Amino acid sequence: MTKRSADLKGGGAMRSPWSLGLALLLALISRATCLDIPLEVEQPPTITSHTPSPVIVLPIDDDITMRCEARGNPPPVYRWTRDGEEFIPPYIPTKNTDHSNGNFVLYSRHRATLQGKYRCYASNKLGTAMTEEIELMIPRVPRFPKEVIGPVVVDVGQPVILKCNPPEGVAPREIYWMSIGLQHIEQDERVSMGNDGNLYFSNALETDSRQDYCCYASFATIRTIVQKTPMTVIVKSLKPDNESDNTVNSTIDPPMRIPNLLVPPGVQTEVVLIKGKELELECIAEGFPTPKVEWIKMGEHLPARTKIKNYGKLLTISKIEKKDYGKYMCRAENTAGATVHYFDVIVEEPPKWRTEPPQGQLVVVGSDISIKCSVLGIPPPDITWKRNGEILKDEPSNRILVLDDTVLLHNARPEDTGVYQCEVSNTHGSLLANVNIMVMTMGPLMLTRDKQEYAVVQGGDIIMNCSVFSSPPPEISWAKDETPGTIEGERFSVHRNGSLQIISAEKEDSGEYECSAINTEGKSAVTAVLEVKDSTKIRDPPQDMQIISGTTAQLRCQVDCDDTLVKTLEMIWLKDGEEIPLAFMENFKYLVGVGMLQIMNVNQSDQGVYTCIAKTSLDQTNASATLTVLDIPDAPVEVEMSEQKGRSVRLSWTPGSDHNSTVTEFIVEFEENQWEPGRWKELQKVPGNQATAELALHGHLSYQFRVYAVNAIGPGPPSEPTERFRTLPTGPDRNPENIKIQGHLPHQMEISWEPLLPIEHNGPGLEYKVSYRRLGLGEVWKEHLVRRHLLVVKNTPTFVPYEVKVQSKNGDGWGPEPKIVTGYSGEDVPTAAPRNVAVEVINTTVLRVSWTPVPLETVRGHLEGYNVHWLRTQSLLYPSKGPGERRSLSFPGNRSHGIVPGLKPYSEYNFTVNVFNKKGNGPHSDLVSFHTPEGVPEQVPILTASNAQTDSISLVWGPPLEAHGILIGYLLQYQLVNETTKEVGDSQEMNITGPDTTHWQIEGLEEGSLYRFHLSACTRVGCGPPLAQEGNTLAQARVAGSQSSISTQGWLIGTMCAVALLTLIALIACFVRKNKGGKYAVKEKEDLHPDVESQGMNDDTFCEYSDSDEKPLKGNSLCSLNGDDMGGDSVSRDSLVDYADGEGEFDEDGSFIGEYSARKHRGSVAEPTGPVTT
Repeated sequence: MTKRSADLKGGGAMRSPWSLGLALLLALISRATCLDIPLEVEQPPTITSHTPSPVIVLPIDDDITMRCEARGNPPPVYRWTRDGEEFIPPYIPTKNTDHSNGNFVLYSRHRATLQGKYRCYASNKLGTAMTEEIELMIPRVPRFPKEVIGPVVVDVGQPVILKCNPPEGVAPREIYWMSIGLQHIEQDERVSMGNDGNLYFSNALETDSRQDYCCYASFATIRTIVQKTPMTVIVKSLKPDNESDNTVNSTIDPPMRIPNLLVPPGVQTEVVLIKGKELELECIAEGFPTPKVEWIKMGEHLPARTKIKNYGKLLTISKIEKKDYGKYMCRAENTAGATVHYFDVIVEEPPKWRTEPPQGQLVVVGSDISIKCSVLGIPPPDITWKRNGEILKDEPSNRILVLDDTVLLHNARPEDTGVYQCEVSNTHGSLLANVNIMVMTMGPLMLTRDKQEYAVVQGGDIIMNCSVFSSPPPEISWAKDETPGTIEGERFSVHRNGSLQIISAEKEDSGEYECSAINTEGKSAVTAVLEVKDSTKIRDPPQDMQIISGTTAQLRCQVDCDDTLVKTLEMIWLKDGEEIPLAFMENFKYLVGVGMLQIMNVNQSDQGVYTCIAKTSLDQTNASATLTVLDIPDAPVEVEMSEQKGRSVRLSWTPGSDHNSTVTEFIVEFEENQWEPGRWKELQKVPGNQATAELALHGHLSYQFRVYAVNAIGPGPPSEPTERFRTLPTGPDRNPENIKIQGHLPHQMEISWEPLLPIEHNGPGLEYKVSYRRLGLGEVWKEHLVRRHLLVVKNTPTFVPYEVKVQSKNGDGWGPEPKIVTGYSGEDVPTAAPRNVAVEVINTTVLRVSWTPVPLETVRGHLEGYNVHWLRTQSLLYPSKGPGERRSLSFPGNRSHGIVPGLKPYSEYNFTVNVFNKKGNGPHSDLVSFHTPEGVPEQVPILTASNAQTDSISLVWGPPLEAHGILIGYLLQYQLVNETTKEVGDSQEMNITGPDTTHWQIEGLEEGSLYRFHLSACTRVGCGPPLAQEGNTLAQARVAGSQSSISTQGWLIGTMCAVALLTLIALIACFVRKNKGGKYAVKEKEDLHPDVESQGMNDDTFCEYSDSDEKPLKGNSLCSLNGDDMGGDSVSRDSLVDYADGEGEFDEDGSFIGEYSARKHRGSVAEPTGPVTT
C-alpha cells in the first residue's frame, strides 16, 4: 500500500466533499473498455511488442537484438534506461532513420559491460508508454576454484560429507560423482548425493577408501562440463583396546549409533515455494546401521502427486498448489533409535491480474475517470502509479486522487490525456499495465471508404462496415436507397461498432446503403453498394461407392456457381477431414479432372470419407461420400491344433479382416515332408462362417497345416503354418482304381491300374495283390503280389474273358475288399473276309457299298469296324489313261454298308472290303467292279470378249479340264445390262453344237451397250456351271476412228489372240498338275483302336483313307468337302439332299451326312485341294 492510500484511510475527515463522496463516485464510474482508436486520430503511444524478460546471453550466442515497438500518432520516439539511468545504445542501425521502432543490437564485444535491467520508453506529444524491466543476464563460464583439498580420514562407521560446491551457471545444471576413470560412484541408502551436490555417507566402510572422488557439473545449454579437484577418503578400521603389536588383522565392528540428520540441520525448516513449482523436501541421515527415512504430512495424507526418490531421502510434489501447504515430517530410524525433522511449507504466488489488466478509455472533456488496477498475489503486491513514466501524485485540488489500486480523475481536461502506468510487484515478480486515457471532443470521422462495394451469395450473411471515430460516441443509422425505415426486420441488425449485418441475403437486398453518424459535434455519412449473387451449388455430388483394391476410383463433383464467380471457383478435396495434396509433383496417386477426382490403384489406406469443397471468393459448399475398398481377406491368425488323434485333428483359427467383403469359405491346406516336401495342397473347404475344421488324415505322415480365406474379390494370403503333427501308420484306405485289362499279343494279358498316391500308402511296404481267373468257369483265383502297377500274364487263350481284382496292402494291414472287373486276353487279327459285296450308285460321285458281316468268332478281338478300299482303274472317256490312286474309307462298328463319296463320274472302279480289330486287318473280300455314270462338265477355265463392233462381239474360251462325260457342245446365255442402274434385261440363250468349238461371234447387238455373257459346257447329262464375262459394243463415232486405223492396228488384234491362246494352254497345264497333287494321311491300322464312344461318332462316321498297304496315297480326301458346285448333274443334286444335314458323319443306314452338303449349291460334291489328317 502506498503512503497516500494510508493517509486517506487515516485522515479522511480532513478531505473535501470530493474525497468524502469517493465511494459514490467509484460506484457511478463505469469500467474502462479497451481502446481501439484508428491511427488516423492523434493518440498516445501503445507498446505493441518488446523483448521479454529475462534475456540470458550465452557465450555461444551471436549478436542480441533488444526490441521495442509501439504505435501512436504522432509516431513515437524511443529512449532506453539501464538500472534506472539513461542509456544510449552503443549502436543503432543507420537504416533505422525513420525511428519506426526502438530496437538496438548488442554486439558480442560489448556484452561484458551491458549486463543490467533495461526499460524502453515510447513518447509523443500526447504521452509516454513504457515496457516492464528487461533483465539482461550474461553468465560467466562456470569453473571450480583451484584448491588443495586434504584427505578425509574417518573411522569405520563414522559419517562422511564430500562437498562439491558446484559453480553457478546457465540452467539446467546436473551434478555427478565419478572417479578419474569416469566410473560412477555407486549410490544406495548408505551413500547418496544431496540436492546441494554433496556426497553423503551415513556410515563409512573400509571399501569407501579411494583417492579419486570427483564432482562433475554439467551445463547442457552451453555444452560445458567442469570437474572439481579429486578428493581422497581414508577409512580406518577399529581395533580392540588391548590390541598388541603382535596382533595381525584384528578388527572390531563399529558401535551402534542413533540417527542424526546431516541435511537439513535443526529440528524445523520453513520452505516457501511459488505456486506451480515443484516442492522438494530432503532428509539425509547418518547413523549405524544405516537409517531408513519415512515421510508423512501432519494431519492428512500425502498428496497423490507425491513421489519418494533418492532411496527414500527426497520427497517431491509436482505443480504445488495452495492446498499443499502445511507441516511435513521426515523420520530417520535404525535399530539404535530415531530422529525427526519438520518442514513448514508455505505456498506463495507472484502478482496476477484479478480478471484483466486495466483498459484504456476515451472520454469527453468534463467527464470523471476511474482507473482500477485489480491484482492478486501472495504476499499482497505493492502498486505504483505513474503517468507518462513519471510518478503520479494527488493534486492539491483533489481533482486527481491516487487510492492504492485506483486512480480517480474528476472533471477531466484535455491535458489529462496520456499513458497511465500501473506497476505491481511482490517478492516473486512484477506486472506492468500501460493505460491510454484520451480526453477529447470531436465530430464523427468516417474511417470506412465511401462507395465501398460488397458482394454476398443468396442465402449468405454479409456485414457492411461503418467505422466511425468521434467523441462523444455517435449515433449510427442505416438506410437503403436513401429511403428511411427500409432496413427493418429480423434479418437486419446494427452492431455496436456501427456495421450493418444482413442475414440470409435475398436478391432484393441488392442496392445502395447509407450509413449516417451523428453526435453533438457534427454529422457524417458514407455509402455502401451491395450485390447479391447466386450461391454455389453442387449439382452432381459424389456418391458412396465400393471399389476393388488395385482399381481406379472416380468421385464426381459437378458444381454450378454465379457467372461472375467462375474465375474464383476452386475445388478442394478432403479425405477424412485432411486436404488431399493434388499437385502432380507431390502426389501422383490422385488426378483431378473437371468435376471429378480419380484415385489411382486404390488400397486399404484410401478407404474413408471424401469431401468435395466448391469454394469461391464469396461462399463455399461441400458434399461427402464414403469410399469402401474391397480387398482379399487378410490371413487368419492363431491357427491351432487340438483333439489330436491317430489320424485326425481339429484345427481352429481366428479370421483376419475381410476388408469389407464377406468371407465365403476358408481353405485348409497341408504339407507333408516325406513325399512332396514344400508343396502345399488343398485338404478341406470350410464355410466362411466357421473357424474350425475336423481334418481326416492319411497315416504315417508328418503334417503341417495353414489356412487362407476366400471372398468375392479372391483368395487371401495363407496363415503361418502350424507345428508338425505325425499320424500313426495303418492299412491302406482304398484299393487301386481304373483297372485295365489289355492284350497287345495274342497269348498275353496285361493288367494295369492307377496306383495309390504316395500319401495314401498309410505306412511303409506298399504292395498290390492281383487276382484273376477265367470268367464263368468257376476256376480258383490265381494271385500275385507286385509292387508295380502292372502285371503281364502270359500263355493265355486268345481273346478270352477274365475276372480280375486288385487289393492294396502295406506293412500294417490290407485295404478293403476289392471290386471285380472283367476283360479279355490278347487279340489276334481276324480270319474271315466279308462276303456278298455289292455296289449301288447314288449319283455320279457317290455310291453305297454293302456286304455280309463276318462271324464274330472269326474276329478274334474287339470288332472295330470295316474298311472299304477302291481303285479308279480307268476313265471311260479316256481309256488309255492309267489307273488312279488307291483309296480307302473306314466304317466303325459292326455294320453291313457304307456311303463312299468323292468318286469321278464316267469312270471304272474296283472295290474290296475287310474287317479290322485292335490287332489289325482281316483278309479282303472278293473284288467288285462297277462304272460311275456320266456327269456334267466342270466350268470352262477362261472366257474373253474381244473384237467388239457396233452390233457384235466375239467370245473366246477354253474347253473344261474335266468333261465327266462326252462333251456335246456349249450353252451360251447373254443379257443387256444398264450401265447406270445396273439392271439386267431378258436372258437370251444359244446352243453351240460341236465339242471342239472355242470361239463364237454374237451378232445383232445394240451399239454402245454393255452385255453380260454366261457360258457352260454340256454333256448328254446336262450343262455344267457357267463362267460369266462382260463386254461392250462400240458406239458409231468410235467405229469411224477404228476403221481409219484398222490397217495399222491389225497386228495388235493378232497379238492379243496369241496371248489368249498361250494363257489358255498355261491354265490347262496348271489344272492337270493340280489333279495329280494332294496326299492323304492315313494312320496305320495297328494304331487305330477304333472306339465309337471315344470318337463321338455314329456307326457311319469313321472316315479314314488308306491304300492297301495302309500308307498315305496321292489323291483328294473326302473327309472335308467344300460347298462350291464344281460339277454334278441333276441326279447328283437331287440324290444328296437327304445326306446334307449332318456334321460329316454316316448315319445308321450308311448315308453320308454333314460337310458333304454344299453351302452355295446344295447337293454338289467337290474335292478339297490339300491333305486331310484323320
